[in-house]
Amino acid sequence: MIGALALPALALASSGGGSALPGGSPIDSGSGSGTSQATGSSNAIRNTDTGTSIQNGNLTVSSTGNGITLVTRASTMLRNQLSFSGTAASSQAGQTVEIERLGHQTNWKWAPTVQATIGSDGSFSARWHTNHIGRFSIRARFVGNTSSYAASASPTVTVTVYRQSIATEYGDGFWGHKTACGQTLKRSTIGVANRTLKCGTQVALYYHGRTMIVPVIDRGPYANHADWDLTVATDNAMGIDGTATIGAVSLPQQPSGS
Repeated sequence: MIGALALPALALASSGGGSALPGGSPIDSGSGSGTSQATGSSNAIRNTDTGTSIQNGNLTVSSTGNGITLVTRASTMLRNQLSFSGTAASSQAGQTVEIERLGHQTNWKWAPTVQATIGSDGSFSARWHTNHIGRFSIRARFVGNTSSYAASASPTVTVTVYRQSIATEYGDGFWGHKTACGQTLKRSTIGVANRTLKCGTQVALYYHGRTMIVPVIDRGPYANHADWDLTVATDNAMGIDGTATIGAVSLPQQPSGS
């Protein structure tokens, strides 16, 4: 039975401390001097055999720098509305704030995403109709007379946009066999099969508020119109039972020096 994703599209509901998303350091966000945090219970579960962490994806992330505080969600789905809100000094009322993103889709360069106008009380809000998947650094900066504000100190957070996909489970009957990527499949093996992604490609998964990052270890699936085949251990870690609709996105690495 196809399961629901249960990922709010618009709400900025707080879900306490902890990393917004698993899998180590986020993509380079410019190393700004602003401070950032994630709110919501992380409820991290770590598989000591594989080093894989399951974490809460329904987090609100925020960052402060250059006199701006930026708030948004850590996870969303493609074609959903992603809300941004924040504050600046009331003296900045009428100023335009540019929300920019950086990731593989933007060729690792900052790209305009949406703009907002600071109100008389110093607050601003904007919505991005997500039209690209990927993991992005998101920052907010003033537009116009900004000579006293360094872009590198702009508030920056990390957001992942997932594509809705069908995932099936595999493993039974193949224990001890080699995968197409040369790995011996065990009951404890964490990973996914995909028809085209290179072996070892890191893939972020989302299901019912849980997120994890796993490697591509095999080829497939080739039936049931599925996009991904998850190992039994991956299914169990994510709380999936059989076939389900999940969020998924590959995570290309930023080239060094870019």
